[in-house]
Amino acid sequence: MQVVRNAGSRLLQSWAWPPKTRIVAGLPASTIHRSAPHLQDAAAKLDIEDKEEARTPSHSSFSIYPPIPGQENSLRWAGKKFEEIPIAHIKASYNNTQIQVVSAAHQPLVRASCGTEGFRNAKKGTGIAAQTAGIAAAAKATGKGVTHVRVVVKGLGPGRLVSDPVPSQPSMCACFLS
Repeated sequence: MQVVRNAGSRLLQSWAWPPKTRIVAGLPASTIHRSAPHLQDAAAKLDIEDKEEARTPSHSSFSIYPPIPGQENSLRWAGKKFEEIPIAHIKASYNNTQIQVVSAAHQPLVRASCGTEGFRNAKKGTGIAAQTAGIAAAAKATGKGVTHVRVVVKGLGPGRLVSDPVPSQPSMCACFLS
């Protein structure tokens, strides 16, 4: 019975469309012939990119992750090291969003929450309330001379994304740690 099934499947494969070449791993012939010019174009583009990369210096020490505290690095924000930038802690719960900006030495600079901005009861847990708290925290921090912040977000509340104080103030920049 098994022999009959194998013979039937081979017979069906021989009738399959498009015709296949037996030289290159059973790929359709149209794929092989059409892809040759594309491969040549891709190889030419790689040669051009390699030449451009040879002109530009490579930064092998660059990392998308924040530097380890105490480790020497060349990253600077407005002339400040990563460790010297103040931290904006955002705690987004389902009932409230609290934002506190602390200095690099962990001294509190600014504190804002939805409750301090005038929202009461269930309204404190909304995205609009969190955005208002973020704007207020950014305005207070800018008044104290903060231009860059590291953002640490905690919690899963509705104010998690909208409470970021940086987009509301064009004079501030953020380094996200989440």
